[in-house]
Parts: sequence; C-alpha cells; structure tokens
Amino acid sequence: MTVRRIMGTEIEYGISVPGQPGANPMVTSSQIVNAYAARPELSKGGRARWDYEEETPLRDARGFTYTGALYDPAENLADEDSGLANVILTNGARLYVDHAHPEYSTPEVTNPREIVLFDKAGEMTMAEAALRAAHTPGIGPINLYKNNTDNKGASYGAHENYLMSRQTPFADIVAHFTPFLVTRQIFCGAGRIGIGQDASEHRFQISQRADFFEVEVGLETTLKRPIINTRDEPHADAERYRRLHVIIGDANLAEHATFLKVGTASIVLAMIESGAFDGTLGIAEPVAELRAVSHDPTLRHKIELRNGKRVTAIELQQSILEQAEAYCGADADPDTREVLDMWAFVLDALARDPMELADMLDWPAKLSLLNRYRERENLDWGSAKLQAIDLQYHDVRPEKGLYHRLVARGKMKRLLTDTEIIDAMTEPPGDTRAFFRGRCLARYPSEVVAASWDSVIFDVGADSLVRVPMMEPEKGTKAHVGELFERCAAAKDLLDVITAD
Repeated sequence: MTVRRIMGTEIEYGISVPGQPGANPMVTSSQIVNAYAARPELSKGGRARWDYEEETPLRDARGFTYTGALYDPAENLADEDSGLANVILTNGARLYVDHAHPEYSTPEVTNPREIVLFDKAGEMTMAEAALRAAHTPGIGPINLYKNNTDNKGASYGAHENYLMSRQTPFADIVAHFTPFLVTRQIFCGAGRIGIGQDASEHRFQISQRADFFEVEVGLETTLKRPIINTRDEPHADAERYRRLHVIIGDANLAEHATFLKVGTASIVLAMIESGAFDGTLGIAEPVAELRAVSHDPTLRHKIELRNGKRVTAIELQQSILEQAEAYCGADADPDTREVLDMWAFVLDALARDPMELADMLDWPAKLSLLNRYRERENLDWGSAKLQAIDLQYHDVRPEKGLYHRLVARGKMKRLLTDTEIIDAMTEPPGDTRAFFRGRCLARYPSEVVAASWDSVIFDVGADSLVRVPMMEPEKGTKAHVGELFERCAAAKDLLDVITAD
C-alpha cells in the first residue's frame, strides 16, 4: 500500500477590480490569463488551444449519461467558442477562465508533496498574472484571492482529482469516503466569518464551502452541490481507471493543510479499493453534519452515526487513522509514513487545543488573527473590519496577503522553499505524462496546436495534424522520453521516433 497515485488540484480564484464593483468577471479573468500568457516562454509560439474532443463531462459514474436542456454539453464547453482565455503551461498545468473566475489546474503528480508544490506554483502564477495585468495599458489593478466565497451567496471551487481503480464499486466510494470528507475539514478548512451561503449570521466557522453543499451524491458542481461528485471522465484508459472528482474542500494556503488534505484522501481511497473498511462509520445525515461540524470551531459537536453512536469529528478521524495504521502496517513507504505521522500529530493537537496549530493550518491561523483584532478593538463578528481581515488572509499578493505576511514573519511552518515553487512554475513533474506535455510546449511551441490531459496535437506541415494519445498517466515521463527532447530539434523528429517505436 502507498499514498502515491496520480492526483491533481483545480483552484478557481476570487477576483475583484478596485473601485469597479460592476466589472465583468469574465473579461477581467481573461485579462489575468492573457497577461500571464505574455511571459516569454509562452508567447514565442502560437498559443495551443485546449482539445475538448475526448471530454465527457456529463457521463455519470452510476452508469448513465445526462442529456437534455438541463445538462447541455455546450454549456460545459462554452469557453472554447466564446473566446475565453486559455493557456497550457510549460510545467504541464492549465491556466484558463472557468465561467467567472481564473482557474489554475495543476499537472498530474504522484504524491502529496508535489501537489503542494504545484498548487503553490499556481498561487505564484496568479500573483504574477495580476502584477502583469496591473502594468498592462488599459487594464490596471485586479485583485485575486485564493478563497471560496464572496460572502454574498456565491461560491467557487477548490477541486481535487484522484485516479483510482475502475474495479472499485462506486457504492463503496460513497459509503466509505463520505464520513472522511464530512470530517476532514477540521484540518483542511480555510475558515470563514459568516454562517449560511450569504453569511447572514455573524459567526466564525471552520470551512468556507460547507454551507454550499446540499445533497450527498450527484453530478452537479455549481448547483445542488454533492458531497460525492459522480462525474465519470477519467482522462485516461477508461477500462482501467476512474478519476474521482472531489469538489468538496477549501482552497488552502497553508502547506501542511494541503498536504494532509490530499495525502489522507489518497490513503483512504487505497483502503476503499482494497475493501478495508467495515462500514461502521457511516453518518446518519451527512449534509447536516457537514455544516454542523463546520459551525463549531470548538470541535465538540457530536455526529450521529447510522448505528446510533455519537462521536466528534476528531474521534471519527481518529477511527479512520487507526484503521489506516493497521492497514498500512510497519512497512509503509516514507511518503505514506509522513502522511500518517502528520495526521496523528494534527489530530492529537486538535483534541488539546486547535490554536496549537495556528502555525500549520489555515482556519486556526485565521481565527487567531481575527481574535487578536477582536480583543484589541472590541469588535463583534459583524464588524466590517473583521470581514476585510478575513478576505485579506487570502490575497495572493505577497506584500498584502495576511497568510503571506505570517510566512514572512516566520509564523507559519512550511514544507517547501520559494525557489522550489518558482522552478515549478515552468518545470513539469518528471514522473507523469505532464512531463511530455510540458516539454512539448517548451520545445516546440509553434508546432503544438492543441493539447489536453490525455493527448497532444502537432501540426507537422502539409495540412497534417498528428494526435499523440497519452492514456497512461505514468508514461511520457522524464525517464521514458527525456532524452528524446535533447536530440529532436523539431516536433517532426520527435514524432518520427515515437512512430518508429
């Protein structure tokens, strides 16, 4: 058993234009993406478009495909036709406009630490994009926030993707992953002032997203959001793989929170694939308990299980961890052991006092900041000043964002260095197909006309397009094809070698 698997994240960033509350978010999001596309390594060739040909966003994991006006494929693929900005980056990631937000999707990676690395590269990418936009004639300042709600009723996503075995019954995922997702917010919530989708009740809660989920299982991602999303779009060999699209989760800034979020999820999914759970942790009312856990920063709320037992979120997570320790055993590889040890450390600290983790996790860090201001200035939770501090925690600008200022002062623990993150803005991971995608865009920018997660399309002249499929995510790695890029001066040379093989 190992925590390692193909995984990635997708983050939609909040966006605002100072002094222009009515600014069109689709236009400003496009300005952000296009500003970053002016980077030298991205602007030296024709911009590759995103290839939608193999995408099937309406296929449901329960065995059917939605049709009809309510589920119109054109709605899901509208950005290609409407001219919204899209850039495929040399690190294998995708930066584009998703409806009213700029979104950064990491390249595929194989372990939690690299999720943190490329997720952080996304933050730096957005910060640079905003800076470039501010210096572009006719645009001016645009502020970006790595958060999940405008506190006026709108929410935007922080999604995760995990490739797993197609042989795993989807019903098992629903049964055993739901209790984990409902309670993991205690270590990966980003914190928020406001209860309810419109934040009408002035109190602090653990998660930014909890109040926006309404059903247990479903295909939607923007309305009637489900705890378990059923989109069945593997972007890989569909006979072997399922891509579990996880839409319930906050956009984290704290590196340990992101690491734990994806690391623990990967372990739990491995256990589900192996049939390791006994079903005793099922929650009676998952949607109601999701919100109740989030609304109680004291972590004392008791969740009612289907068997009638009542446990706190910490106790439920500790039960999952105990089963994970038994399942992984003493032979767990170093990556898995790092996740297990951090999981145990964090749960123990949460049980004592969540504020012990104000230097590791987002919601305790934010709550600590807010409480200091409340006490110093005698403010209640409805204070506009506290709302501003809440938002400012998520600002991507290093000199303005309160998270970044905590880091600069040594108040937040880190897993990575800025140098590592800067390198990851342009360099792809070496052990997935993202290496092939990223290197093609870096080496042959004028010859790549389109790409997607599972293919790259080349223009080799004479009105001839060649699609190279990449259905196996662990092929096309640096070990597999790295040497080819050193000796193939043009895409045609590369294709000749690939075709010959």
